[in-house]
Amino acid sequence: MTAVLNAHPQAAAPTQPLEIRPFDAPLGAEVLGLDLSQPLAADDFAGIHRAHLQHHVLVFRDQRITPRQQIDFSARFGPLQIHVLKGFQLPHHPEILIVSNIKENGEPIGLGDAGAYWHSDLSYKEKPSLGSLLHAQELPSEGGDTLFANQHTAWDTLPAALQNAVAGLRAEHSYLAKYEELRARNPWRPKLTQAQLDEVQPAVHPVVRTHPENGRNALFVSEHFTTRIVGIPKDESRALLDELFAHTSRAELVYRHAWQPHDMVFWDNRSVTHLAAGTPDHLRRKLYRTTIEGNEPF
Repeated sequence: MTAVLNAHPQAAAPTQPLEIRPFDAPLGAEVLGLDLSQPLAADDFAGIHRAHLQHHVLVFRDQRITPRQQIDFSARFGPLQIHVLKGFQLPHHPEILIVSNIKENGEPIGLGDAGAYWHSDLSYKEKPSLGSLLHAQELPSEGGDTLFANQHTAWDTLPAALQNAVAGLRAEHSYLAKYEELRARNPWRPKLTQAQLDEVQPAVHPVVRTHPENGRNALFVSEHFTTRIVGIPKDESRALLDELFAHTSRAELVYRHAWQPHDMVFWDNRSVTHLAAGTPDHLRRKLYRTTIEGNEPF
């Protein structure tokens, strides 16, 4: 990370009066006094990086930035990943996935049912996401909250018998796990081409992963993408996953984010799972998402 900071053209920028204010919640903090439309000093970036590792979810308030500025800030953490549903990319900015329930000329402009199940972004890739950044463009007058669950605490509070049962196990993650179910509910979801299917081949990862930067263990399964535990009978796999899913989304693990105008939320997909609480169909919601590539889980 130091090499990235020193190499960045904004490294010599003046520092900003930013404040990290933890939430009264199992995770998360808001970042105040930061303007990401201005050059970001190396010291400020390092402070944001430390806070992200400590709190797992950062809420940057009142960020009036362009898509290019969101992309550039995201890319300071690592290479960006392009979502398989390329029809929902922001024009001229393929790094940005539009998350929206808005339809124009009868067609959706973005992924309207993103986050319908608890998940960690792109866990179905060989190198799942390090983190995602979601920037509010248009918010509904009600609904639209996003929930985040602390998976380090989920592991720490897992009963010892269950910890022993899952230690060393590996699980399959598949983008297709709920895809047809979601298509049945939302016909505008496109049928995937063969090229897209090839792009989302299932991946196998540890049930318990070690965070490569903070060194902590976290449960790494989700109801959206985890299909089975490898090497055990199907009924045992299903029962074990159901028990883990129930544990990982308990209320005492969750921070619920009520969006404010121009919020940008940056969460660590190695530490948390998240869920969209839903938005009434008649209320418009639009956000821009960038996703940073992470490491192969271990």
